[in-house]
Amino acid sequence: MAPRCWRWWHWSAWRRTRPPLPGSTPSFQQWFSTQEQPPQICVVGSGPAGFYTAQHLLKHHPQAHVDIYEKQLVPFGLVRFGVAPDHPEVKNVINTFTQTARSARCAFRGNVVVGRDVAVPELRAAYHAVVLSYGAEDHRALEIPGEELPGVFSARAFVGWYNGLPENRELAPDLSCDTAVILGQGNVALDVARILLTPPEHLEKTDITEAALGVLRQSRVKTVWIVGRRGPLQVAFTIKELREMIQLPGTRPILDPADFLGLRDRIKEVPRPRKRLTELLLRTATEKPGTEDAARQAPASRAWGLRFLRSPQQVLPSPDGRRAAGIRLAVTRLEGVGEAARAVPTGDTEDLPCGLVLSSVGYKSRPIDPSVPFDPKLGVIPNMEGRVVDVPGLYCSGWVKRGPTGVIATTMTDSFLTGQMLLQDLKAGLLPPGPRPGYAAIEALLSSRGLGPMGPACLFLGLGEAGCRGSIPGQGCWEAPGEAAGSSGDAGAAGALSLDPSLAGTEGMLCRGEGPGSARGTLRHSCVACLPWHGALAASFPGPSACFPLAKGHPRQR
Repeated sequence: MAPRCWRWWHWSAWRRTRPPLPGSTPSFQQWFSTQEQPPQICVVGSGPAGFYTAQHLLKHHPQAHVDIYEKQLVPFGLVRFGVAPDHPEVKNVINTFTQTARSARCAFRGNVVVGRDVAVPELRAAYHAVVLSYGAEDHRALEIPGEELPGVFSARAFVGWYNGLPENRELAPDLSCDTAVILGQGNVALDVARILLTPPEHLEKTDITEAALGVLRQSRVKTVWIVGRRGPLQVAFTIKELREMIQLPGTRPILDPADFLGLRDRIKEVPRPRKRLTELLLRTATEKPGTEDAARQAPASRAWGLRFLRSPQQVLPSPDGRRAAGIRLAVTRLEGVGEAARAVPTGDTEDLPCGLVLSSVGYKSRPIDPSVPFDPKLGVIPNMEGRVVDVPGLYCSGWVKRGPTGVIATTMTDSFLTGQMLLQDLKAGLLPPGPRPGYAAIEALLSSRGLGPMGPACLFLGLGEAGCRGSIPGQGCWEAPGEAAGSSGDAGAAGALSLDPSLAGTEGMLCRGEGPGSARGTLRHSCVACLPWHGALAASFPGPSACFPLAKGHPRQR
């Protein structure tokens, strides 16, 4: 059975013990209504929204205790599993989250699926306040014929696959085709295109998983089309992402100058970020590349292009009907101007041959529990500044609060606001008075359901969502050929592990070694279900080197 809690500062402290209450001035005690016991607060979700909410609460209430619940065994959400492996600088925010998690007043409760293992009303009964920060974990379906064909994937699943998200481990995309089509023109679409086209020797330097790197080494994809239903003025990617695509080694851009006719005059009045982005598109489409760019693009064997005013209508099957062989696109025109412009079908269509279709048309949140109101049309929990409508003591932050928009900085501001509202309600006496049991009550519930923690054997560091499956034939253990360590700022390098078939069916061993670079931690072995190692976790292991046996199976398989 997989673990549910781990003390960030020492592996042996499995059971959480609360430190003595820090001293506080009488005025502070009078300020908040919950005086008999420090407020027990539960945050559901350990991505940016969850951690930023916890950070604000811990900073602005020096007695609050925060438990962060997460359905995965490991924290950090999309920062860990959604950021492209060649963007390690974006993952540096893990450092901030790790500092929050190190607090004696914060605990990570992994491998708990709220809404299934424990209900939201049970959390509300155990805590003074509950904050739902579980994000948007689903993708928007295309809802077109042929979407179910092999060769059609959501970009979200594809990103999870190359980042080692357990639920996407078995995705197995077939990259033996010549052409891939990505539907959507946001940053995720460009991330996926970039990973498909980046030379493998460049990806080797990132924290991409070994399994994904092996597939990409064999890839025959030479052309990637990035398709949008609107025009160049409505693309959703940033200038940084576009610049990376233009400068990608071994590739050349394909942009039709006709798509940009009359655009130069129309961008004079648009906001500066949009103007700079469109100017770069214009230069790339209409001007001869400079000497350096021309020299880089001349021998390029791969290409990417943008197709505008096209909307997916049908995925076309191969002659035997067994996989995707193309996509039929409806030609559109724009009604309205700027960001508010709508794409309207013209009645014309065109067919684009391809063997891989990746849908990147957006994320969406799911309802988590029947007791929690949910707006299926907007995909959010109805709320007022983070306070869930008609449910006192229940709050939300992040994408499930406002929809899947914005960047990490946007989520930070949003989550701080939710934390502020919660503390205001606490101050005003609007939350339940008196003590609440917090995790003690939830732990008892989980244990009664056969879902209690196992202890330090099965640390979440290397286990996938089904736990260690070393006893299952063919599910052996990874063995690192050498150090697989990451600094506290990057995402580690354990994606470069190789599978040792001789270990199949044996117990695994998760080891942290000492030696050169030992402050960063070393991963020697872990279960085959392991996730890419993040150095931020390795750095939080003090003391001498240690090895932990991994349990040989868990009764609960997801």
